[in-house]
Amino acid sequence: MASADPTTGPHDAAILAASAKHPIVPQVYKYGTAGFRMNADLLDGVTFRVGLLASLRSRRKSSAAIGIMITASHNPAIDNGVKIVDPFGEMLEQEWEQYATALVNAKSDEELVKIYNQLAADHKINLNAKAKVIYGRDTRPSGHKLVAALVDALEATNTPHVDYKILTTPQLHYLVRATNTEGKPITYGKVSEVGYYEKLATALVRTLQGKKIQGTLQVDCANGVGGPKLAEFLKHVPKDKVGLDVKIVNDDVLRPEVLNLDCGADFVKTKQRAPPNPQPEPGLRCCSLDGDADRLMYYWTDPEKGFVMLDGDRISSLAASFITELVDRAGLRKVLNIGVVQTAYANGGSTRFITGRLNLPVICTPTGVKHLHHVAQQFDIGIYFEANGHGTVLFSMDAVKAFKEYPPQSPAQKDAMDILAALADLINQTVGDAISDMLLVEVILAHKNWTLRDWATTYSDLPNRLVRVEVLDKDMFQTTDAERRLTHPEGAQDEIDNAVKKYGAARAFARASGTENACRVYAEAASRSEVQELADRVVRIIERYGNNSK
Repeated sequence: MASADPTTGPHDAAILAASAKHPIVPQVYKYGTAGFRMNADLLDGVTFRVGLLASLRSRRKSSAAIGIMITASHNPAIDNGVKIVDPFGEMLEQEWEQYATALVNAKSDEELVKIYNQLAADHKINLNAKAKVIYGRDTRPSGHKLVAALVDALEATNTPHVDYKILTTPQLHYLVRATNTEGKPITYGKVSEVGYYEKLATALVRTLQGKKIQGTLQVDCANGVGGPKLAEFLKHVPKDKVGLDVKIVNDDVLRPEVLNLDCGADFVKTKQRAPPNPQPEPGLRCCSLDGDADRLMYYWTDPEKGFVMLDGDRISSLAASFITELVDRAGLRKVLNIGVVQTAYANGGSTRFITGRLNLPVICTPTGVKHLHHVAQQFDIGIYFEANGHGTVLFSMDAVKAFKEYPPQSPAQKDAMDILAALADLINQTVGDAISDMLLVEVILAHKNWTLRDWATTYSDLPNRLVRVEVLDKDMFQTTDAERRLTHPEGAQDEIDNAVKKYGAARAFARASGTENACRVYAEAASRSEVQELADRVVRIIERYGNNSK
């Protein structure tokens, strides 16, 4: 008896009919850390096909809910993006990124159906099994049309779905994990947007233990979804108990053209200055979220030094310092292992502070939060942030159990364990969450009775430069050692090493851009003049190799 054709299935006719309404724009697409992200005009067919993959993924994961977020984060308003969230609230499993890429690059509707059915056959997925997809979008107008494309894919594959409408990216991650833990012995939170706010507000009170957050915090919301969501969260905060005085700025979501325009976390990090409107008063504590509220930057304007930025490295070291103190006070240092995960872009000053002063291991991974998240899971308490302000803290089940069950030997130990247990609820452990991370920073500053100036004096950043270099073919630049060393072109790394040797406390590396024919050159050195010289030398090396002339 002949076996069934693996390239046909029960959804073929419905997919063909629906796909005809959402044609793909021919070009090469690749699923990356941000999913598919590009000009919104190119995304209708892409989003439809991502919906097909999400239905497969749900059935592959025993009918668990899969999330889809439609956002382009810190990109301009004309862009949009679509990415998949796995059942535990984490990013899509790396192996499945290539399946997303294959589906989206199918050249015809017929080929699309064949790839869809072949994936089902290869992974023994029952296409008649139950499935569930939940989704949200940011404030971009193009999100309406993309949601319609997504819904057509889910209807064609008989996949029940829930539209949570406008959300921050971290809220969607929260809802995926909450949905999949509902009714289980350990739940992540109530399955609603209000449940997200209530969990953070309750944990905020518990972590402060009667202390109050001092002074006003000005929060720049990049004219994105974080503005209305932060305002909504603040309605759940008992201000008389915690003292959180927030002034929200750049929260205009009615004019799409101002999204991320001269404001937001990416602007602050790349331009190394405060958003021009409104200009912060000298000494005022400020922070910026990005367009979908998953990145965070702190800063203030010093009357003497001018603009002072506290980026993801600073947030990481602050969190690591506070959590380590609590773990020591709770008597759990020998019971739990703590580690910090960084990328090659982390400032050497922060790495030395964490390894030298805090005596914690630091592991370097390739750029991209999916890499950091994976390594952070290897610790009982894993702290990870990229310098761009995207990061979080992960607590293992053993750690959470220890906070609640380890017998305290004194009231001080009990207090420390209570704060740690509350932190595990305050911190969004599914993904970097600017609102959650902001609350973490405010709690730590309140416990330490610190200003931003106090925080900034914990260590000194090494002078550094980041330069974009155009090349003919970015793919000729291949790396190893967490993207810190070039393996190709041959000879380039030797020249970079020789350049670094000429300067004190120096390091430099070059890596290919993920999206354009360019390399990123990063350099650090003991002084500003030295880092300028070193960066210029490495740029010339990359230009020479990148333009095929030695």
